[in-house]
Amino acid sequence: QVQLVESGGGLVQAGGSLKLSCAASGVTLKFNIMRWWRQAPGKQRELVAAINSDGSTHYADSVKGRFTISRGNAQNIIYLQMNSLKHEDTAVYYCNGFGIESLQGPYDYWGQGTQVSVSS
Repeated sequence: QVQLVESGGGLVQAGGSLKLSCAASGVTLKFNIMRWWRQAPGKQRELVAAINSDGSTHYADSVKGRFTISRGNAQNIIYLQMNSLKHEDTAVYYCNGFGIESLQGPYDYWGQGTQVSVSS
């Protein structure tokens, strides 16, 4: 059974850095697109960053220049390097993988989230 597990969250002061990791376990699948999302209390979930299989990336305007999404050497592992963190970055961060490589049809998996808290 495929699982995505996030790690690396924590509590930091404004201006600090954190690096989140998302690793797949269980049956190996190729994710064509992997994304980081976040959701703060009382707010809707928002897309933070995405990376395609060709390495192209997308970032929310609010994190451009501060966050970097990347793929690891191991299959279906991604990272989110977060620098110059702001209080408004406080949220639960979720990893999401989407793929079309299975004969059974498209697949879409989510991690359970990791808390990032930034003190002002």
